[in-house]
Parts: sequence; structure tokens; C-alpha cells
Amino acid sequence: MPTVSTDVAIIGSGVAGSLIASRLAQAGLRVCILEAGAAVDRATAVQTFHKALIKVPECAYPPRAEAMHPVTDQLTHWYRQSGPDLFKSTYLKVLGGTTWHWLGSCPRLIPSDFQLNTKFGRAVDWPITYDTLEPYYLQAEHELGVAGDSSQPMGSPRSGPYIMPPIPPTWLDKVVAQALEGSRFEVSPTPQARNSIFNDQRAACCGSSSCIPVCPIQAKYDATVHLKRATAAGASVLSGSTAIRLEPSADGRISTLIFRRWDRSEGKIHAKIFVVACNAIETPRLLLASRSAAFPNGIANRSDQVGRNLMDHPIQLSWALTNEPVYPYRGPISTSGIENLRDGEFRRIHSAVRIEIGNDGWSWPTGAPITTAAHLAEQGLSGHELEAALADTTSRHLRVASLTEQEPDPENRVSLDPNDHDMYGVPLPRISYRLGDYVIQGMAWARELHSELFHRLKATQTHHAPEFFGAGHILGTTRMGKDPASSVVDPQLRCHDHANLFIVGGGAFPTVGTANPTLTIAALSLRAAADIQRQLSETPE
Repeated sequence: MPTVSTDVAIIGSGVAGSLIASRLAQAGLRVCILEAGAAVDRATAVQTFHKALIKVPECAYPPRAEAMHPVTDQLTHWYRQSGPDLFKSTYLKVLGGTTWHWLGSCPRLIPSDFQLNTKFGRAVDWPITYDTLEPYYLQAEHELGVAGDSSQPMGSPRSGPYIMPPIPPTWLDKVVAQALEGSRFEVSPTPQARNSIFNDQRAACCGSSSCIPVCPIQAKYDATVHLKRATAAGASVLSGSTAIRLEPSADGRISTLIFRRWDRSEGKIHAKIFVVACNAIETPRLLLASRSAAFPNGIANRSDQVGRNLMDHPIQLSWALTNEPVYPYRGPISTSGIENLRDGEFRRIHSAVRIEIGNDGWSWPTGAPITTAAHLAEQGLSGHELEAALADTTSRHLRVASLTEQEPDPENRVSLDPNDHDMYGVPLPRISYRLGDYVIQGMAWARELHSELFHRLKATQTHHAPEFFGAGHILGTTRMGKDPASSVVDPQLRCHDHANLFIVGGGAFPTVGTANPTLTIAALSLRAAADIQRQLSETPE
């Protein structure tokens, strides 16, 4: 059994794990990163995406038994779901994690998102404020390379500028903005971790329209950027290695991580500090599976909060046909949004919304333009007549999506399936999930907003998806808080139960607001990295 000794062992190579690894390795610490998946060859991923018949976010990265992950159109293949609603968001197991197929949107949370209970009597407050996190937001924007308009804070006060100008608005953005002038809708450029100019030895965005599932030129940030920095500074990476158990010593500190390779051989890692940087499903799965006589409910779970309060940003999707060409299907999938409906007294009753304006036409809800061509052909069109009708129709496709704010519910949870296991013997994740009235009413409001927006555009053929979509934002399950009885980690993301265990990522969110979460995950991770470094400097050898 191979054994590794290091200062810091990090499980997961997504944005949280890679940022922390980069910071600590550059500070001269010994760092080992464990990743269940393998490296991705970008050119191969692009070709796999092009050949895929069903263009789901995971189609460029087919799962394999050695590093299995969920797939959007097969939500009960990996997940074991007990409802009443299906949990619809997914993730990857590859070097760089799910940043390979994220959209790249990087809005900040707004100050009131940290005080949902104090401001609106809903859910709980965060144990930190916006002001606490703001300096780390700025660091995260610089680390990820966020392009944005520094003159538009969008409700989130800034202490410094973005490092790049915003991605230019599309013609579609401009048409929508003009139609909404004087209304309650304010269109703003979306901050995004995508190069608007040459930056960090990476090209500017070429507008390939395939941000999800793969950027062909790495103009969009992914976590391999920081993995490379970490390894250049001396960090080691064990890919194809799945963590199966954390083992505590008699004093409660974590002493050992047991992992298994794709060939089922076993290894150990000893470290001074352990960082669990998986997503909010794989993290509780590992913690709960690390049961022992001393910790019969799993690691970090004396509060019985591990796995609870699973959240997403359930999406209301709507689409319509504009009365003039807006020319979608080009550029990044989204470059602008409506940010001024993310806060208000209505949050006492129903969810806020963040409206994303899509440049991807009807591809998300209907599979267009391929399905559009098929529909026109079924009407008897062919040849030049079909070509002209297809060009006209697809040039007027418009899609909007409202991200809603889901409240934490302890019964929305990830637990261990009692029957089914992966090839390494670890139980599969069992998910119990329901939307709740707060979201359901918020989605009804979103449909009203979308209808009003379409009316101002004089759009026809309006459609509202009858069911919610998953945003891919897997949050909650290892809640941050000051009270060990009701939370899993403290405000620095250190586990209450184990002094040398940090649990980072979206699982720490007590509530979720309506901002895409990656920038907040990055900011919290940078804050945790500083605390890890400080803790190690204060610990005697």
C-alpha cells in the first residue's frame, strides 16, 4: 500500500481545491491533490461534444465506472432519488472538476443575501457579512480572470476594478435592452471568467457558442489554470484516485485518508491538514461513509447536519420568437442579464430572481436549430425555401432563464444508499429533494416577468417550461455557522469536530441568494487558504 506524507492533503481538483492548492504550494507548503478522475484532452473533448447526439453538459466527458458521475438525461443512473422532486444538477469527475462545463458567469452575492433572516425573516443568516468577504471577492475575480464593467456594481459594492473590460454585448442584448428601456427591467453586462482580451497567456473569447460543455481555446477559466500553478510550485497530483474514507486519531484529528486507484489498489495519505474540496454531494457522501466506532454517524457529523439543506437555483426557463432578428447561436451563451430583481421586500413571501438573457436561442429547451429544421421540413419545406425559413426563424429565437433562490430545508438531503455501491465499495448518494413553496411562488413570479418582457419585445410563440430545470449549482449539505450544534464548519470553513479538517466548496453556503455560486466558492476558498496557512505556521512541528 503506497503511503504519502504531506503538509496538506486536498480531495478534489475543482475551483476550490485548485485555488487552495495553488496558494499553499506557492507559500512553500507540501501539497498533495487527490482526484477521482483523469486529465481531459481539450481537443478530444471538443470532438466528443461535436459527435454527441444529445448535447447535455456532460456529453464531452462520458462517465466511466472508475470515476462515475451523474448525467443530465440519466438522473437516476448515479443518483438514487427518493423525491418528491428530482434533483437535476450534475457534476464531473475530471482534473479541473466541473469548471470544464460551467458557463463562466461570476456575479457576486449581494449584501442582503448574507442576512436573509435578519432582513426578511426567512431561513438563516450567514456567520459572515458581505464586507467580510468583499476583499476575497476581489482576489477571486483577479485569480479567475473576470471580465466586467467596474462602473456597474449591480448591488454589490466594490473595492477595486475588474482586471478586464466586459465581454461586449451581443446584438440580441442590445435589442432586448432597447425594448426594456423605461421598464422595471435593467439589463447589465454579466461579469464572467472569460477573457475579453488576451490575458494570463490565454486567448480572448472567439465566440464559439460552446461554453457549455467545453471552451475550445480556454478563453473561459477552468481550474486546470490553478492546477498548473500548484504543480509548478511543487504540489503533487494523484489522479485516478478515489477517496473512500477519512480516519481520525484518538484526539479527534484526522490522521489518514484512504484512497483506491482505478485498478482497485489502495493507498494512504498522512497530512497535517486535510481539505475536502468535493462538491456538495460527493463531500457529504465521503464524510458519511467514514463511519467508525468513535464516529458512528460519520466524520464531521456530531450536529447531524452533514448532507442536510441541499439547495440549487431551480430555473424557470421561457422562450419566444421575436418580431425582428436578434441573431442568436453566436458568442458566449450569455453575456447580459437582469440583476435588479434580486432583492426587495417580496423576499419575505417568495424567491428573488436573477434573469439570464441567453444567446443560445432555443437550443436549451428544444434542441434547436436542428429541431427547427426538422419541424419546417415536416411542414413540407425543402431546398431554398427551407433554407430561407430556417434562417428567418432561428434568427428570431430568444431564451431567458430565471434563477430562483431556494431556502435551506433539512429534509432536502444527501445520504448513503443502503443497497447500491460504486466499484470501490462506497455507497451511492441517495437524494431526498423538494422545491418548497418559496421557490414555487418565485417561479410563478418569474413566468409573469418573462411574459412582460416578451410583450415589450412584441414576441410571439411564447413558451414557459412546465417543469423546473437544474442550474448545476449544488449547494448546502455542510453548512457554515458559529454554533457547532447546527452547522458543520465554522466561518473559516474549519470543521467544528476536527481541528485539522477544512470542508470547502458550495456545501458551506447557509443560503444561496440568486448569484451563480462559483465566484463566492472561490472567495471563500481563498479566505480558507489564508487560515490554513496561518494554522500551519502556528502549529509546532
